[in-house]
Amino acid sequence: MLTKVFRMVMLGAPASGKGTISKRIVDKFGFVHISPGDMLRLNVAHNTELGKKAKKFMDEGKLVPDDIVMKCVLSRITEVGNKSWMLDGFPRTLAQAERLSASEPLHAVINLEVPHDVIIERVKGRWIHLPSGRVYNVGFNDPKVPGKDDMTGEDLVQRDDDKPEVVAHRLQVYEEMLRPVFDYYQKQDLITNFKGRTTAEIWPQVEKFLVEKTRSAVAKRV
Repeated sequence: MLTKVFRMVMLGAPASGKGTISKRIVDKFGFVHISPGDMLRLNVAHNTELGKKAKKFMDEGKLVPDDIVMKCVLSRITEVGNKSWMLDGFPRTLAQAERLSASEPLHAVINLEVPHDVIIERVKGRWIHLPSGRVYNVGFNDPKVPGKDDMTGEDLVQRDDDKPEVVAHRLQVYEEMLRPVFDYYQKQDLITNFKGRTTAEIWPQVEKFLVEKTRSAVAKRV
């Protein structure tokens, strides 16, 4: 059990296994999982002031402005209190990274590096349970019964935007958009890249890194 707050960011391209690794980190280290996307949707669902502002942009298919996203993130971090936390898939812009560092200095930034050809092949076999968002990958993370959700037994579906050419474009856009963020954290010596083709390859590296990093952070009382 950690005796001080440990603050980290988890980054990774779409279908890089970020969700699976994040869940293992939460289970292993007890970090509070913070997903800005989930937080925005929750605010919209509860019709909060932030939610009302965000909904206008989301309904138009536009990116929610940084100031709204940051207020949502920082509000959640405040709610978490003296618990260690992990931001999932955030920040996505240099401005967000700078504002986050000014408010909440980080101990670590983890970036998952999976070859694009592996991601494209993985996504081709991806099936989703829409009500819950649970994701399955044929040959990688198979459902117990083909085409059915493990928890509910309901049908799984494939998304139109999981076509290879669409995924390849999304990966290119992601790399271009996140490059300033990677460079920013590189200059601060905060980012660590973990390379592999499967979660089974990557997770042991991440686990070992965080065991050492959290121990060091607690010892230093940063």
